[in-house]
Amino acid sequence: MYTKTSDKGCHIVEAEEVKRTLLGMAEAGEPLLRQALAAIRTHNNAQADGLPAEEIERLRLEADHLYQTVIDYQLHSAGILGESVH
Repeated sequence: MYTKTSDKGCHIVEAEEVKRTLLGMAEAGEPLLRQALAAIRTHNNAQADGLPAEEIERLRLEADHLYQTVIDYQLHSAGILGESVH
């Protein structure tokens, strides 16, 4: 089991759920995945470096958006999301 942290707190995530999520994200395409991971890394570094709260929040929103884009792509590719969202 893993602990997953979000703005709503921590909860336990089963290893299989993590595996499914990572595999699905990998299928989203390497460039998009790399962009999302870089944004998450930038946000984490900003927190560690003690950047101003406004900058950390901006980076968090960017990282969250990119991560959600990867998930949406994964769901759309699997036929679960439906039509393209514009």
